[in-house]
Amino acid sequence: MDMQMLRKNSIQLRFVFLTSSVVICVSLLFLNQYYLNANDRKIKFSLPNLNNAKLEKIVTTTPSNSSPNLTITSNQKNVPEGATDIATSIGESNRRRNIVSSPPLMKEKVEVFTTTKLDPCRGKYIFMYDLPNRFNEDLLKKCHTLNKWENICPHLSNLGLGLEIIKESDRRALSNENWFATNQFSLELIFHNIVRHYRCLTNDSSLASAIYVPYYAGLDIGRYLWGGFNISVRDELPKKLIEWLAQRPEWKKLDGKDHFLVGGRVGFDFRRKSDENEDWGTKFMFLPGASNMSILLIESCGLYDNEFAIPYPTYFHPRSDDEILIWQNKVRKMKRNYIFTFTGAPRPNLTSSIRNELIKQCESSPNCKLANCNKKRNCGDPVYVMGVFMNSVFCLQPPGDSYTRRSIFDSILAGCIPVFFHPQSAYKQYLWHFPKNTSSYSIFIPEIDVKEKRVMIDMKLLNVSTKEVLAMREEVIKLIPKIIYRYPSSRLKAHEDAFDVAIKGVLGRVEAIRKEITNSSNITVNSV
Repeated sequence: MDMQMLRKNSIQLRFVFLTSSVVICVSLLFLNQYYLNANDRKIKFSLPNLNNAKLEKIVTTTPSNSSPNLTITSNQKNVPEGATDIATSIGESNRRRNIVSSPPLMKEKVEVFTTTKLDPCRGKYIFMYDLPNRFNEDLLKKCHTLNKWENICPHLSNLGLGLEIIKESDRRALSNENWFATNQFSLELIFHNIVRHYRCLTNDSSLASAIYVPYYAGLDIGRYLWGGFNISVRDELPKKLIEWLAQRPEWKKLDGKDHFLVGGRVGFDFRRKSDENEDWGTKFMFLPGASNMSILLIESCGLYDNEFAIPYPTYFHPRSDDEILIWQNKVRKMKRNYIFTFTGAPRPNLTSSIRNELIKQCESSPNCKLANCNKKRNCGDPVYVMGVFMNSVFCLQPPGDSYTRRSIFDSILAGCIPVFFHPQSAYKQYLWHFPKNTSSYSIFIPEIDVKEKRVMIDMKLLNVSTKEVLAMREEVIKLIPKIIYRYPSSRLKAHEDAFDVAIKGVLGRVEAIRKEITNSSNITVNSV
């Protein structure tokens, strides 16, 4: 009886073992088939090119019955040793496996990604000359001699930003810190100090995409504009600069076409057309070689292809993106009690000026706030000026001594919609910084319409709908980061400021010049 039971149990165990073995074998076959199908794809990768430090992934859509392989797309000389052998080995293995199984024809799109360049400064490097002190530092040491009418030393303090606004009531009226009594002609010094902290500044000129010349041209000529100085005195330092640059290997490389300079005054001050002592300004920008450089000015003459207008400095120099956002929200929520404002002084000696007419119209309208800079408080007071602009919907921006005004940028900073009367005041000037669609952020009224009294400013602006006003104001508020210069030692992450936009413009121009030179060289070689 016991032997019979033992035989029966033995038979049952063998049946279970055989059944389990069959199940395991079938499972392994299905699993093997799954992986064969999964490998039946053509994916192309690109290994890092060690020379240009760029990693790419390429999208391919291909029939899955074609032989899968690993393709190295980098230049062969840049492929790490052994990489080709690895690719060949894997490709051969996949090819043999594909012979075993040929699944139906199908297509599959592989997800794409692109990494950033391993060197984020590639194409952005700037080399800055260490100029002899007479071209910059010595001018600052003699700051009390730079202006006939006042001592501008306080304006050049704090890295060129001027005296910091520290009175508590004034801070509350603005937005805490980083507001300064910045002078409109201090851009050269501000720009220079920001370049010193530029993240892609290099000491190796061979890496540089552009060369910065930190000559304070505006501070230099400012001391000679009044007082009857002869032309030899006015032109002395500009001529010495060109002579110094001409000896530099960096200059000789492209004859200065990759060089740029910032002038803190209007272009007219640097383009004296004659050698008469009575003529205005210096001849700096007419000197041989200077025309090769890109010249950044607070106002361009509009006649020369190497001049580019960039914003006047404002009173606000933030240290962070958060400070910008806080200020934007503040001006967005402001209650504006006046439809329009005019801040400025009359020009009684300029018969072509429309300022006197604008002042008359403003004084006669209950919708206008007039800040006459010949009366009452000083229009150089940042708190007063910003308060007027922040309380107005529109800000009138007629030409002054020249086409442009620093007031344009102060009003934009306050969220006030600018009203222009001449295209040279903004539309043909700040091409890198302002939108091409001029009506998106401003109102235009031709000067002739004001002179001939065909337009009443009050009625013109009252006819702008609330919807249009809100849209324009929002566009103006979006412009704020692009028209302010950050605190020199700070870094912005989410915004580009006026400096960043200007540098991008310079780099783009220099790159275009290089391509033009290369193409011209190729045409010459091919034609020989």
